[in-house]
Amino acid sequence: MLTGKLIHPEIMRVLSLCGHGDKILIADGNYPLASKTGESEKVYLGLTPGLPTVTDVLEALLGAGNVEKMEVMQPEDGSTPEIFDEFKKLLPEVPMEKLGRWEFYDACCEKCVRLSISTGESRTFANVLLTVGCA
Repeated sequence: MLTGKLIHPEIMRVLSLCGHGDKILIADGNYPLASKTGESEKVYLGLTPGLPTVTDVLEALLGAGNVEKMEVMQPEDGSTPEIFDEFKKLLPEVPMEKLGRWEFYDACCEKCVRLSISTGESRTFANVLLTVGCA
């Protein structure tokens, strides 16, 4: 019986194949997952508007491996979405790189992105691209 937070079999399967430097996208419900994630495995978790949130999924993933970097989509107006603070609270030692919208989309289409997860998150700019760290 599993005792950790993460119990989704497909997510666990793909995570087990990830190595140092591979990437995982956790996306809000507005993110164009089908067209902006390249060849990555795609998992659609959105159940209702708002559920699960990106941070719900992030919390579940944190027990499954190490993260060495996170990348986020910076709004064009230069503002900082509140969820960025939540990401920093969950990953206080992990550097955050802010990318422009199109730069973020390009990063999410790279071959090293192994898993892309769509959530029901309704906040905008609530996307985080995680780089897998060493064990």
